[in-house]
Amino acid sequence: MIQFLKESTFAVNEVFNKSWELLKRHYFSVAGLCFLLFVTSGLSNYLATTISDFNVVLSGFMAFFFMVMYFGLNMTLFKYILSLIDGNHDKKLTQCIPSSKELAHFFGAMLTIMVLSFALLMIVGAVSFPFLYLLENGTNRTELLNKFTSTVVSAAAILTFILIIRIAFYPFFIIDKHAGTFKSLRFSFALTKGNVFKLLLIFAVFASLQLLQMYFNYLEYYIIFIILNLVSSFLVVPLACIVVSVAYRSMMADYHGGEDPKILNNIF
Repeated sequence: MIQFLKESTFAVNEVFNKSWELLKRHYFSVAGLCFLLFVTSGLSNYLATTISDFNVVLSGFMAFFFMVMYFGLNMTLFKYILSLIDGNHDKKLTQCIPSSKELAHFFGAMLTIMVLSFALLMIVGAVSFPFLYLLENGTNRTELLNKFTSTVVSAAAILTFILIIRIAFYPFFIIDKHAGTFKSLRFSFALTKGNVFKLLLIFAVFASLQLLQMYFNYLEYYIIFIILNLVSSFLVVPLACIVVSVAYRSMMADYHGGEDPKILNNIF
């Protein structure tokens, strides 16, 4: 177990070192795309809220338009970073824009994830429901129902979090391997098999920075919060995008699965 932790930590350190070097060489191009994502997100929220006051249909259309634009920019960013990792430094941004087919596969996979998350909640609830009657005697029904609901939701949230980690790399297979909706999800399951702990370490690094920012905001240390927010916007977010891309390339280098992996064979 100790050896496994050492190997995992070393692998994560290697990913961060490669990512940091890549960010230093191409900071302005990567950060520029991240800034466009930030502007698109903020503008979409503002326009959707403003327009909804006098035209709900137009507000919905604008929300859909900006959603496509936002995730299109996101996929462009990852495709551009992958080209930098592969040494294609002269590749133009216009060549990294996803096609309409790739966007359709992306949203199809996103919809599938939402359905799977809801299905997990239903399954956990159905499996846990018989225990509600076993614990009912001598307990206030309302209090018991509230505890049961919170427990089911918490368990489903944990399972959904694990599910998202396992299938989080589906956009890379869409833009890099031109895989379809379901094949990209299966590929992600196969790729992350045996790498969940490493991904959790990477997630923990960025989550700790976000928690630190929330902590200072809670304490009302607004100057420190603003400084951390600026650091997050102009350094942490670009670095996180590169780290995820480098992790994908690193895992693909060690991938020995087939060209048509099965989910059941890659769950554990």
